[in-house]
Amino acid sequence: MADTAQSATTPVPDGARITVCEVGPRDGFQIESTFIPTDRKIAIVNALFAAGLRHMQVTSFVSPRAVPQLADAEEVLAGIDRPEGAVVTALIPNLRGAERAAACGVDAVHSVVSASETHNLKNVNRSVETSLKDFEAVFALLDKAGVAIEGGIATAFGCPFEGEVPPEQVARIAKRYQELGAKSVGLGDTTGMATPKTVQAAVRAIRAKAPGLGIGLHFHNTRGVGLACVMTGLAEGVTHYDASVGGLGGCPFAAGATGNICTEDLVYLLNESGYETGIDLDRLIDAAKLTQDVLGRDLPGQVIKSGPRLRRFDPGLTATAAG
Repeated sequence: MADTAQSATTPVPDGARITVCEVGPRDGFQIESTFIPTDRKIAIVNALFAAGLRHMQVTSFVSPRAVPQLADAEEVLAGIDRPEGAVVTALIPNLRGAERAAACGVDAVHSVVSASETHNLKNVNRSVETSLKDFEAVFALLDKAGVAIEGGIATAFGCPFEGEVPPEQVARIAKRYQELGAKSVGLGDTTGMATPKTVQAAVRAIRAKAPGLGIGLHFHNTRGVGLACVMTGLAEGVTHYDASVGGLGGCPFAAGATGNICTEDLVYLLNESGYETGIDLDRLIDAAKLTQDVLGRDLPGQVIKSGPRLRRFDPGLTATAAG
């Protein structure tokens, strides 16, 4: 579901279609401590589809003991309205998760291994090598079920426990995914450690090591440079980006994790930069406001507060300076 690999020196051309994958219903909700009622989750997913989003990571088939918020994965998937052409995905950690996802009729699954050993142990309680070995049975099952596979690499741009993650290490894991049968790989910025420089290095390392493998980018805005990293990705020819409604999100198993880049902010940036997304920004803002109402607090996104750039205001309702 990620871009087809291009030359490292070929930027995405003006007017090109950019795929925005909404991950809020999974990555955004997973860190919420208060359980979100299943019908409210379904309403938010349907509102996001109504805004024009056609790629969405709706839930995760992790153990309910590990992530209680997503214990209703099957119910949510059964209750949503899938528009024609929608690609519904779910995250899976293991073979049991793959079995559950296949039984629910998802279009694709997103597997995850960390680029750092320490984070992989914290996240799935396995070594990196063991995780990759376990994926052999997972990929065989999903291939038989006709479910597409998107390989995910967490802490791809840095680890909160180990620090720098060499791009060659990321590329090695990407190559293993390719050998297992994945057509694309998503690079996860788990705790917002990505910078334009590290993004460029990782993308180019993968293209050198695993030619033909699609690449998607998943940024968090922990240090305020998430959208700057998107611009670097576009300059490197990447056309697939994850984002979370309202800027929700964060990994519960990584120190210092905060929200993803905000879907409304990303769509605004792409639209204003001359790219096509197929997403109605006004309806997307409405979906973000619904999410905000369901959670009962303000969300960190910016466009939800200010609206589109050319939003008009009634001058009669605005104070006039005295003097």
